[in-house]
Amino acid sequence: MAVDPQIQALLDKGTGVPATHTLPVDAARAQYEARIALMARPAEIAGAHEQAIDGPGGPLRIRIYTPLGTGPFPLLVFFHGSGFVLCSLDTHDGMCRNLCAGANCVVASVDYRLAPEHKFPAGIEDCLHATRWAAAHAATLRANPTRIAVGGDSAGGNMAAVTALRLRDEGGPALCGQLLMYPVTDYHTPGTPSYEDNAEGYGLTRDTMKWFWAHYLNNPSEAAHPHASPLRATNLAGLPPALVITAEYDPLRDEGELYAHKLRAAGVRTALSRYDGVNHGFMFWVGVVDKAGVAMKEACAWLRGAFAGPR
Repeated sequence: MAVDPQIQALLDKGTGVPATHTLPVDAARAQYEARIALMARPAEIAGAHEQAIDGPGGPLRIRIYTPLGTGPFPLLVFFHGSGFVLCSLDTHDGMCRNLCAGANCVVASVDYRLAPEHKFPAGIEDCLHATRWAAAHAATLRANPTRIAVGGDSAGGNMAAVTALRLRDEGGPALCGQLLMYPVTDYHTPGTPSYEDNAEGYGLTRDTMKWFWAHYLNNPSEAAHPHASPLRATNLAGLPPALVITAEYDPLRDEGELYAHKLRAAGVRTALSRYDGVNHGFMFWVGVVDKAGVAMKEACAWLRGAFAGPR
């Protein structure tokens, strides 16, 4: 279908803005942080606070969001995008508040180390460590240690998928779900049809994805590792249930959907939702783009079901 008019209006506002892959890393980061001012007011929650824990590479910041109510609540450990290089706890603050309120869960948002200062697998190590920390300290977070999910958008979806793989293979703790919003699941080469069809013109471009991967990996050979490209994992059996959300006008659309199909083929209970007319990152725009609100409601409803267990 045609590009959603609300998405097109956002794309039009970005006309003339330098493409991410043409910028130095610090300038690209500043460009993404500037988007915060354009986002709508998020849902109301009881509160949020930050703390630092001892991480694999030094102090690791985690921002804890608590919903209204008494608890104990389910727990979502959240990993932000974008591209293993950009964004922060602040760029995804609104998204985390919306997930916290909509799914009635504690959200622990992880400030994992970014490339190129910290290349693969530094960020993954942080995400795994933070998930285990959150499970071990669930009581102090007013959370239930038996009702834990991981989630993320874009590169954060990659981190969530890989964390689920590693927890399965490396002694847990067990998860009850993985929320993967337009995730990175594979390397840009050879790529998929959506990499060609949506190579440019819709925000995220193929050239920007190449820029991200070049900053993230120590060398291209690492792309074959399933902890970098979870689509290349040989065995997905035994992973927690998943919701994979994709966007029509996204270079990453096909790899996200291929991952969902591969999960299903391995016997993992997996829901897949493609949102037509929208682009990569559209779920930032809850309150601005109607379909973002619909997708957020779907994600929250799915999380509530995953936390409740099989029906």
